[in-house]
Amino acid sequence: MTHSYRQPGIVLTDRRFTVPLDHDDPDGETIELYAREVVASDKADDDLPWLLYLQGGPGFGAHRFIGKQAWLGRALEEFRVLLLDQRGTGASTPAGRQTLPLRGGPREQADYLTRFRADSIVRDCETIRPQVTGGAPWTVLGQSFGGFCTVAYLSTAPEGLRAALITGGLPALDAHADDVYRAAYPRIERKVAAHYARYPQDVERVRRIAEYLLRHEPVLNGGYRLTVEAFQSLGILLGGSEGSHRLHFLLEDAFVRTPQGVELSDAFQEEVHHLLSFAGHPLYALVHEAIYAQDERPTAWSAERVRAEFPQFDAAKALTGDGPVLFTGESVHPWMFDTDPALRPLRDTAHLLAERTDWTPLYDRARLAANEVPVAAAIYHDDMYVDTAHALDTARAIRGLRTWVTDEFEHDGVRAGGPRVLDRLLALARDEV
Repeated sequence: MTHSYRQPGIVLTDRRFTVPLDHDDPDGETIELYAREVVASDKADDDLPWLLYLQGGPGFGAHRFIGKQAWLGRALEEFRVLLLDQRGTGASTPAGRQTLPLRGGPREQADYLTRFRADSIVRDCETIRPQVTGGAPWTVLGQSFGGFCTVAYLSTAPEGLRAALITGGLPALDAHADDVYRAAYPRIERKVAAHYARYPQDVERVRRIAEYLLRHEPVLNGGYRLTVEAFQSLGILLGGSEGSHRLHFLLEDAFVRTPQGVELSDAFQEEVHHLLSFAGHPLYALVHEAIYAQDERPTAWSAERVRAEFPQFDAAKALTGDGPVLFTGESVHPWMFDTDPALRPLRDTAHLLAERTDWTPLYDRARLAANEVPVAAAIYHDDMYVDTAHALDTARAIRGLRTWVTDEFEHDGVRAGGPRVLDRLLALARDEV
């Protein structure tokens, strides 16, 4: 059953699909996928080509747009758009602390979650495509992890694609998670240095907050334990177009004077909890390192292990001198499954995933080298989340891929740049520039 409704200038239709949990066992257990179809009101009855949007993450449902926000307005000029909640996210059989116990214990949960990577997402797309397009290929727009899925799509089912557009999401084809994070920490350090250069007053503010957390370690609403390491992970903001400014405004009013002395303000604690909690996207924490796993080597909490190679990120050591306390970025650590109540029940499951050695390849170099699908990719110079050198190596490995390398935007350029980014990628894919 489908339901249609309207927002200014657009018609939306809720669509639900049933797909196999394991595509190698098509007659076995199934899960449900949710997607939102969007079309311009004045084109609702037109026979339009389809554009499939794959959200970044992993672990996030498709963005809930209101009207023709960001890139969507440009897309609706010529496409009927499908905003897919990838399996385990949004309204697509969600996976988290409330639902995963239905699978059984931690081992059963870990086995289940191995089927929530790019390879399964691509096969979901190919399963639903005939129901959506009548069998015609569609254009896919992949943002961040959605771009990883798009490269997996080109590797396994290019016949389903009319064109592929990728924004901030060209993955390293062969790198282990250790390689990814070994390249990431220096980038993060550069982003932190740029933030402190823009807002030098934040150096002392961050030191003061870190010192307070080392002494007190407050418990936020809902039971989240705010450790200094958790506070440092707010650096994830620095990968976005407005992130440095958002971080600065968060830091400037962190403390208030109370009858008990100076404490972190309720307003600061509430905003930090909102930014750090995984309650709305637990799958991100559970499978984040698994998206890089492609062989018999375990990820083994890669970001945590590699961080030890960069002692400048140790807040306690930084506070013994007069240097700045560094933020960290997009990484998942085992302590998160202790500090965050949304993740604590899944701690054993996460450890089992980190130990797995039976990961299968996600990308096919030979098939990518023979690619015939028009592909265009926006690569953001010094992207904090996706290494530029890795992205360029992958771009060279995909036959016919055209790149737009820019420092005009950060990782969220498809949102911040909206129509201009999509317009540029469409022109590149069509060989118009």
